[in-house]
Amino acid sequence: MLKKLLSLICIISIAALNTIPVLAADCTKIEHLDIHKKAPCDMVTITTTSKVIEQGNVLQFVFDEKFFSKKGQAGQMINFVVPEALYTREGTLLFPCGTKIVAEVTRIEKPKWFNKNARVSLIFRQIIFPDNTCIEIKAMPFTKDYKLKEGPWTTFGKVFLSTISLGIIGAGAGVGFAFIPNPAKIGVGLAAGIPTGCGIGLALGLITPGCHYKAKKGEAVYAILIDQITLCK
Repeated sequence: MLKKLLSLICIISIAALNTIPVLAADCTKIEHLDIHKKAPCDMVTITTTSKVIEQGNVLQFVFDEKFFSKKGQAGQMINFVVPEALYTREGTLLFPCGTKIVAEVTRIEKPKWFNKNARVSLIFRQIIFPDNTCIEIKAMPFTKDYKLKEGPWTTFGKVFLSTISLGIIGAGAGVGFAFIPNPAKIGVGLAAGIPTGCGIGLALGLITPGCHYKAKKGEAVYAILIDQITLCK
């Protein structure tokens, strides 16, 4: 009888040992983020003790202050914030609303001739939660060259303004020159002055230095994780 009892205990123990890894495996699950459709990764690993946002995920932060590259410098710290609570697609909370992100400017490239806009290189370094606990983060702007710069519409606006401004000046000059010898030839002056002024304005707009980078408070940026983030439950 004792032998049977001992055998039964052994069988139960072996079964329990085989079951523990299965239960542990069942406690790990993969969830996903829906922030940027071009993100290299969207997986978040959820365990009984942690939430791991995998490398390659893209997050979105907003500026918590104004930033102007003309006045900025390497080593400057910039504050960002998570405007809304961030959840996985499956409903797990990752960042509460109001979570702060601190980034460091590593380099500022000034505007260059032929409309090459300023570029700002930075690294997101720290996450500060509403309860003042903080963890490290390693992320960069999710752009083609991993730098922040003004978009093409800003450049277009600069060139357009230059073209229109000098077009108006050319029109005025054409009218003046036509009016002095013969007031009846104002139309001829306009016809000559406007294209000339616009052409000069366009040429100058295309070859002059580009725009400095400006960001308003609340302006959003995407950041790609170059290392995973582990959040404790």
